[in-house]
Amino acid sequence: MVLVEPKMGDSRPQGISLQHDESKPDYANEAVFRRNALAPRSYYIPDTALLLNGRWRFHYAPTPLQAPDPSSPLDSSWTSIAVPGHWQLQGHGRPHYTNVQYPFPVCPPHVPTENPTGTYRRTFHVPASWEHDSHLRLRFDGVDSAYHVWVNGTLVGYAQGSRNPHEFDVTSLVSWNGPNEVFVRVYQWSDGSYIEDQDQWWLSGIFRDVYLIALPSEIRIEDWFLQTDLDHNYEHAILKASLLVVTSENALVSMSILELPEKGQGLGDNTIAPVSSQRVDPVSSSRIVHLDLPITNPKKWTAETPYLYNVVLSITTGEKEHSVHQKIGFRKVEIKKGLICVNGQPVRFRGVNRHDHHPRYGRAVPEEFIRKDLVMMKQHNINALRCSHYPSHPKLLDIADELGLWVIDETDLECHGFYDAVARPQDIPEEMDYEERKKLTFPIAAKYTSDNPTWKAAYLDRIEQMIQRDKNHASVIIWSLGNEAFYGQNHQAMYEYAKRVDPGRLVHYEGDRHAQSADMYSFMYTHVHELIKLATDEGVRPDGTFDKPIILCEYAHAMGNGPGWLEDYEQAFRTYPRLQGGFIWEWANHGLWKEEGDGKEYYAYGGDFGDVPNDGAFVMDGLLHSNHTPTPGLVELKKVIQPVRLAVEGTTLVVTNMYNFTGLNHLAGSWKVEEFSERTRLVAAGTFEPPEAAPGSTAMVPLPQAEWGAWCKPGAEVYLTVSFHLKATTAWAEAGHEVAWFQHQLRKAEPQARSQRLVEGLTPSIHMSSSRGELIISRNGQTFAFDQARGVLTRWSANGTTLLEPDPVTGAAILPSFWRPPTDNDRPISLPYWRRFGVDALTTQLRSIAVSQPKPDVVHVVITTFHTPPVLDWGFVATTTYLVSPVHGTLTVAVKLRPGGSYPPSHVPRAGLNLRLSKALNNVDWFGLGPGESYPDKRSAQRVGVYRNFSVADLHTHYDVPQEGGNRMATRWVSIRDPSAAGTGLRVTPAPAERWSSNCDREFSFWVGRYRDETVEKARHPCDLAGKEDAATLLRLDGKVAGVGTAACGPGVREDLLVKVEEMEFGFCLEAVGV
Repeated sequence: MVLVEPKMGDSRPQGISLQHDESKPDYANEAVFRRNALAPRSYYIPDTALLLNGRWRFHYAPTPLQAPDPSSPLDSSWTSIAVPGHWQLQGHGRPHYTNVQYPFPVCPPHVPTENPTGTYRRTFHVPASWEHDSHLRLRFDGVDSAYHVWVNGTLVGYAQGSRNPHEFDVTSLVSWNGPNEVFVRVYQWSDGSYIEDQDQWWLSGIFRDVYLIALPSEIRIEDWFLQTDLDHNYEHAILKASLLVVTSENALVSMSILELPEKGQGLGDNTIAPVSSQRVDPVSSSRIVHLDLPITNPKKWTAETPYLYNVVLSITTGEKEHSVHQKIGFRKVEIKKGLICVNGQPVRFRGVNRHDHHPRYGRAVPEEFIRKDLVMMKQHNINALRCSHYPSHPKLLDIADELGLWVIDETDLECHGFYDAVARPQDIPEEMDYEERKKLTFPIAAKYTSDNPTWKAAYLDRIEQMIQRDKNHASVIIWSLGNEAFYGQNHQAMYEYAKRVDPGRLVHYEGDRHAQSADMYSFMYTHVHELIKLATDEGVRPDGTFDKPIILCEYAHAMGNGPGWLEDYEQAFRTYPRLQGGFIWEWANHGLWKEEGDGKEYYAYGGDFGDVPNDGAFVMDGLLHSNHTPTPGLVELKKVIQPVRLAVEGTTLVVTNMYNFTGLNHLAGSWKVEEFSERTRLVAAGTFEPPEAAPGSTAMVPLPQAEWGAWCKPGAEVYLTVSFHLKATTAWAEAGHEVAWFQHQLRKAEPQARSQRLVEGLTPSIHMSSSRGELIISRNGQTFAFDQARGVLTRWSANGTTLLEPDPVTGAAILPSFWRPPTDNDRPISLPYWRRFGVDALTTQLRSIAVSQPKPDVVHVVITTFHTPPVLDWGFVATTTYLVSPVHGTLTVAVKLRPGGSYPPSHVPRAGLNLRLSKALNNVDWFGLGPGESYPDKRSAQRVGVYRNFSVADLHTHYDVPQEGGNRMATRWVSIRDPSAAGTGLRVTPAPAERWSSNCDREFSFWVGRYRDETVEKARHPCDLAGKEDAATLLRLDGKVAGVGTAACGPGVREDLLVKVEEMEFGFCLEAVGV
């Protein structure tokens, strides 16, 4: 246990020079990162603290030399600014987004001459209630990227390390009688910027809290480190404390531990162990005091059982006393049998990566916003978070301790941009195998800073700052050496520091491919089959044993419509215990709210502020929208990682407890049996107590035997739905919150021939006429029109009401189609591939048309068309059979597809029909998966049911970047009607089974909306869709749709979930309703 002891003589600075080295400024000197700053310590803000947030005076200059100094008058060049905040979000400069590449030339430690400089100043008064002999310090919790600070005209110090706190002793500089001025000069760019390249907006300024803190000058506890150790049975504990004290006379240092009040507020008053104490002699004793306190069987802290105690640390001379308090949890972290264990049990990370980001304030995130994030994580079954890629706002860890989350706390360190500096001149293609690219570039890139001894001290400073600030948090079980900073000698030095200072935690670093100085192997975006190979091969001895586990620090890139693959990863984690889970990239989109003069408002991404170079929408890759509401991806994740797995075997419900530490007695079970047809009918329902099931074990629950046979008799579809929800309210959810659910089909629907409607007094004779290439088929107010020149159905009307109408571009009301708007995950690989084959530009050639009337009430129109792009030699031969029955108001469309030509693509986005309906048809009901969107690799969170009274707009899936969305799978029927009339519209069911090939899904997919494919693809933001609605209701009916994958950064769509270019057959029955 190591605390940082201040050097003697550093406690009362009198002022420093502007530059440590006369030949170069502090902000361009890698050897200078803290000047006159106090030693880092545990985060603790006492009651005697003055928060200096609020409005500050502000001056913006293009370079440091043009910035004012403390003697400069407050003239018209000064304005005001909010602290915490970023100046780019308050009218000065512009936000700039890059993912990997640096936005400035690569020549460390030098920075651009144009180095925007923000100067802040404000006055304050020392509270009269404070003791006048107090030790005073000025604290900055976060300033981007480097700064000098003056108090009352005296230069106090310098610091950099944007997401790390710094404190300065200002005792001798502050006046107790009058106003005091703090003056801060902040530099946008510093040598530290090279190692803060963290896939986020470049934003500058004082963005976290600023405090004036008063502490007792003669006797105080300066810092403390509390560690808990458990015996070999993980039952009894020893609380070990190291305290750094200041005292001018003999004193007693003591430690007590108390139960927290039930509501978690206050210090608590029920001690659970005797007080531990030690006398300190200021002359002969060390300033560091060690105390041990044995505890009999304390309640243990885990992410599932976040039980906290309050520790009170005191130092007293009898007349003078200083006390601090710290919440702690008893837990032990270690590697056992090659696995990460807490309290002796292996853990599974169901985690996310989280940046500090607010859509209006950037990294100046309010505490209540952070709490909302973490509460939402818990509500969605997330149990871990990685602070990406820097220490988060200090209050986040208090909340994680309270709610229960495993935390990887990460050093403020990333220098990924050196990769581009090395790779681009070599013209290394991005499609080259990643491991091969690493071999060519990483060792060279590491030489800039990570494997450069002149940067060693800067690297060590960053891990020291993190560990010393956050060392007392139970939730932090792993320290990380940073992110995407290659690997070098400086990482080895950081690892050695972490292990020397805090051997009770593990160390992570993904850049250390072979875990030379890390306690686990860590990978990013690894394909599932490669991950399984790593689990069985990497570091595995011939006898199958291994020393280190594997985690995915980033996986399932959640950009736009995604991520796919979640079920596959989860299956791998369950099958191979060495794979201890991972952290989704990432928690939330980083859009910044932007309002333009023309009334256009949206969440902006790279390039929207004129920032060049930029990485566009790659900053919009989260499970939350920019406003921090869930995307469909988060809803999917909650279901996939739910901590209770359920199945039905015979007449038994099989319940598997996926928790690591708790049983299921905090949950209540409920079940219902529903019959689905045209409507939902509740057949039976009930509640039950979850079975006794230890963590990781399986238990059986018998289902009602008497009713089982009746439920399974032939008839309409019947489903059993089982739900587990919280019995009692917790800190993160109300009682009744659903934790896990499951559906099981008890009975399939009996095939039933649909009865044709009889029309009294009319014969079934059909009128057919042909004129100028148009074939008209009509009877009983039903009219169908075909364009015989182009081989397409152009319209269908019923009693004067338009059901289908011609598309203004193709002229068709129904047309085979293989295209949809691209997703973010399509763009890197699939989209250019599809475009290379012209899948987005198919034209239609008529090959043949035949009309016959095999029965008095049915006309067959068989049309053969070739769907092919210009320039190329491939296409689909489509034989489309229309069974037209105006007497009964039905139309069956059956399609046979056969690839033609010499050079077809291997896959397309979808295979189905595009239909153009009257815009009046706006009310949607369906029986299938819902209520949200579903795709072959993103459907677990949707339930089978009958869904009614949705508008077309309701079924549009919002994404911050418009793209494909809103598909719904496993559909038995869908009805689209005019809500303002007598329910006039169309009802769609799948054609008989003989019309479907085995490679298509007869439980079909549908999409309904108002935006054309090209409109969605051209839109950069949702506001670009405003006023672009089509004058019709657009419907897609698909025999097969492709999965979404994660190819924006990771594996693409699984091979078997692609829509292959091959022979296929599908069909649909359309029926006019309400006419």
